[in-house]
Amino acid sequence: MDILANIWAALPLVFSFDVMLAMVLGTTVGIAVGALPGLSATMGIAVLIPLTFAMSPLVALGMIAGIYNGAMYGGSIPAILLRIPGTPAGIATVFDGYEMARQGRARAALDISLTSSAIGSAVSAIALLLVAPPLAAVALKFGPADYFWLAMFGMMTVAVLISDNPAKGFLSACFGLVIGLVGIDSMTGTERFTFDQLNLLSGINIIVLLTGLYAIPPAVGLLLGQSDVDTSRLNFKGVKERIDWASLVPVWIRSSAIGLFIGLIPALGGNVAAILAWNEQRRVSKSPNYGKGAPDGLAAPECANNADTAATLIPALTLGVPGNAVAAVILGAMLVHGLKPGPELFRDNATTVYGFMLTMLITSGLMYVIGKLGARAFVNVLRLPPLLLGPMILALTTVGVYAVQNSMFDVWLMLGFGLIGFAMERMSIPTAPAVLAVILGPMAEASFRRALLISGGEYGYLFSSAISITLVVLIVLMLLTPVVRHIRARQRRTQEELPSGS
Repeated sequence: MDILANIWAALPLVFSFDVMLAMVLGTTVGIAVGALPGLSATMGIAVLIPLTFAMSPLVALGMIAGIYNGAMYGGSIPAILLRIPGTPAGIATVFDGYEMARQGRARAALDISLTSSAIGSAVSAIALLLVAPPLAAVALKFGPADYFWLAMFGMMTVAVLISDNPAKGFLSACFGLVIGLVGIDSMTGTERFTFDQLNLLSGINIIVLLTGLYAIPPAVGLLLGQSDVDTSRLNFKGVKERIDWASLVPVWIRSSAIGLFIGLIPALGGNVAAILAWNEQRRVSKSPNYGKGAPDGLAAPECANNADTAATLIPALTLGVPGNAVAAVILGAMLVHGLKPGPELFRDNATTVYGFMLTMLITSGLMYVIGKLGARAFVNVLRLPPLLLGPMILALTTVGVYAVQNSMFDVWLMLGFGLIGFAMERMSIPTAPAVLAVILGPMAEASFRRALLISGGEYGYLFSSAISITLVVLIVLMLLTPVVRHIRARQRRTQEELPSGS
């Protein structure tokens, strides 16, 4: 009953003019951002956050929801038409989507992609509404020691799983931990890593970090001409094909379930969900054209990667542990607007958080309408010259970051983080663990010190509850994952070398 009451209370706010306008604008921008190779939902939201500083929380979150959902669909446009995934989650879309476009079935491919994306997003948003509140109620039972291990689990998971090289993931997380320590210690009042700079006494603004790491590197890449888009290959012609929508219903059900499951597991993301759904559909499909332009081979990954969107927010909103880089950026946006992720969010800001979950559902419908009406316009977004787009992104980020605190120090800091982010990308060091560590690091530190204060310095208190022990076991298993992966890889190499040596 509380869920229904909170949804009912949030509905008038969600359907207000300013929130609806924000959702429409966010969805439109999101599709356009997703359609541009090299840009992503993470970058789009990172650019937007400074611009939403003066907005009310729900207006800002409505726009963010639109960008998130829109970008996940937008990535399929260049994947289908150019064989270039607009977003990482669009990789599996290429397999059958581009083949359909080559056969002159681009319109049908875009229609299937749009419909599948909208259905996946809607299912994910409904799951967020139904699953997140009960999970938040369970999370209220967590103590300081439990929160410490939860934060450690979140950081370890992303650091280990988000990169093929766990050492690089841990390096990124350590960088984020150091950034999170900058400022005045809340418990002792001493300065840490401020280097006598008054601008650093309050710490490094999360907006500055997010914008620098996620918005500047793609802009620098565009300025350097690092774009693989060949607009001469664009093809949106062809007769309208009749699509057997009924045959895709089982595909949508199966792929939505895969996307939801993957979304609940930190660090996996839409690209994993899309590839798993494509493989599963290939396993059950009897079509000889699979991988050669089969509609179900396109519907499966598009539905799965969009079913992942709101699902990744379930642990983010309820436990404060983001499932991927986009969720981490959204948590940063919520912190900017005074909303502290975690179980208290549902107790102290119920109307706003339920309103945000509703915007995730509504923008999935808006995505379908806007995508249908503006298909040709979004295809033309691909024709924007990279040398024009790069300066536009830099100008928006500079103005937005400066407006937060009217500080040029923040602008220079953002540009510095941008160069660091660009170097990290060049060295294949993931940036998501750094952002996650900045958010979860202070939480882990405060919870650890609070636990020791409660226990009088007894470290055994950290292992005194079933929740803590469970999380410790999960952390150990997570750390063993790369070891097991390495052992299996060595066994495979040994087996491959045996025939040649015998």
